[in-house]
Amino acid sequence: MKAATVQEMRNLDTGASRIYDISEELLMENAGLAVFQLITEEIGLTGRQFLVLSGSGNNGGDGFVAARKIHSNGGNVKVRIIGDPSRYAGAAELNYRILSRTQIDMQVVKSMEEVREAIDWCDVIVDGLFGTGLTRTVEGLCRDVIEHVNDSGKTIVSIDIPSGINADTGETMGAAIRGDYTVTFGLPKRGTLLYPGFDQCGKLSVSHISFPPVHYETDEISVMINDPAMLPSRNQEGHKGTFGDALFIAGSANYYGAPYLAALSFLKGGGGYSRLATPRSVAPFVAVRGSEIVLAPQSETMDGSLSLSCMDELLRLVELVDIVVIGPGLSLQHETRNLTEELIRRIHKPLVIDGDGLTILSAKKEILQGRKEPTVLTPHLGEMSRIMAQPADEVGRRRIECAQEVAMNMNAFIVLKGAHSIVSCPDGRNFINMSGNSGMASAGSGDVLTGAIAAMYGLGLPVEKAVRNGVFLHGCAGDLAAEEIGQDGMTAEDVLSHLPEAVRRLREKYESICRLYSINTIL
Repeated sequence: MKAATVQEMRNLDTGASRIYDISEELLMENAGLAVFQLITEEIGLTGRQFLVLSGSGNNGGDGFVAARKIHSNGGNVKVRIIGDPSRYAGAAELNYRILSRTQIDMQVVKSMEEVREAIDWCDVIVDGLFGTGLTRTVEGLCRDVIEHVNDSGKTIVSIDIPSGINADTGETMGAAIRGDYTVTFGLPKRGTLLYPGFDQCGKLSVSHISFPPVHYETDEISVMINDPAMLPSRNQEGHKGTFGDALFIAGSANYYGAPYLAALSFLKGGGGYSRLATPRSVAPFVAVRGSEIVLAPQSETMDGSLSLSCMDELLRLVELVDIVVIGPGLSLQHETRNLTEELIRRIHKPLVIDGDGLTILSAKKEILQGRKEPTVLTPHLGEMSRIMAQPADEVGRRRIECAQEVAMNMNAFIVLKGAHSIVSCPDGRNFINMSGNSGMASAGSGDVLTGAIAAMYGLGLPVEKAVRNGVFLHGCAGDLAAEEIGQDGMTAEDVLSHLPEAVRRLREKYESICRLYSINTIL
């Protein structure tokens, strides 16, 4: 499913009218009907009292339609308008006039006391204060209303997006509704899928409000939800080489966990043969924990990192494998930097760069020029900030745009890690990953991800699908771990140990696991 910006959604609305003669009035009627359908299916009308809070824009007009549907089906509903009704235009103005002629208790409120009385009266609040066009910080009476709604303990249904959330970035614009349910229209907005907006939505549903699929699945919208690909069938007569041979160039003194987690994750994700080139002093520690990993101890510097003298041996190993991962726990020692830069230039296999490899790359981005085989970069926010030479908070605010820019400029697949990681492709397409949880925000989790991506390639997926599946399964394994032990205290090894079950579920229960992370569609 695609995810739209505010402007893209406006283009869809305009196109619906121009191409299909679907009027603004019909779109608003369908939107209000979708809200009513969710209420009847998830909450019910009988014995409940509903308060619709409408602002002075089209979001308020959607609320008027929902109120009318509740009223016409025997529900008990009041409407309170926060704003100036004279600002209504088009379909919103029409529905305001229609509602004015019914017996619904509809009032324009000027004080918090009037709103408080209505909130105290109701069981369910329908939030139609602000729509997707909000660009300013919420202040004054509207902010007071939002804060009181959040503190009320009442069930909250948000229309299109929780009021106060930026629809493009997911940012909170001063204050925002915390919905129990959100019904979004046409397509999910980026801000309903990115944090903190996603967390404010509660259970998120989408109604296509009668758009034909060819209209909302347009290639002009470049952002999609990351649905995993089906895994190739396992060859029952296969040997370890059949399921992929990967080389991990990783580790240094005091960084024993990163090479272990990355190399073992490849095996736990279904890969067949995992080789680890690591400093000679590190190898014994990894061997104790990961006896299944094939170790290739290398010469090292005085600081315990990989020496430039192991260049030829590493390039020889590269020729034996299908994919190379470089960077986890590698260190930024001067000689190791030079080695890493030269390896990136000379490795002619699909290459995943993570950790210290990304920091080294950020100072020498030109070393990717001329690479013919696919490159995958897996930065967290700080590493992406260094690659782009931009402040981390700016990158965080523009995660999709930044990932897309780097992917296209560096001709690489980008995994911008974080809550709902972003996968961006060199051709400009972007995917928002819906699996995973905050328990995964711990040291080593990214190392497990690199191994999972390499494993998906080893199982036979092309690089793009391997990256997307690796990100999805990494998050799924984290969710399985959280289900078993909770998010507090989760470690990267907990995620690692749940990778096989995540892969099994994707193989055996593909449709159900896709549904688990999809957006519910109504009407």
